[in-house]
Amino acid sequence: MVKLIWTDQAVNDLGSIGEYIAENSEKYAKLTVKKLFERPDILKNFPQAGRIVPEKNDPNVRELIEGNYRIIYEIISTDQINILTVYHSARDLRI
Repeated sequence: MVKLIWTDQAVNDLGSIGEYIAENSEKYAKLTVKKLFERPDILKNFPQAGRIVPEKNDPNVRELIEGNYRIIYEIISTDQINILTVYHSARDLRI
């Protein structure tokens, strides 16, 4: 089974997303962050489940979509995937 590693950037992104949403609804903030955190679990069994990030055109840099958010990850090896960043799809990619 593949090990998922959340980078500092991705963890910070989740925190920022949660804080922003919590300004209007703590309940929705918790739900959104939970969904974003759990979405990559599919990668443990299906590492290539996400599509190749068009801006990168690298077969190892892929994304999962959860609601309005893009979860960008990199396949490091057959045993490891790094979650690089999580951000709203309306924003420019910053990796």
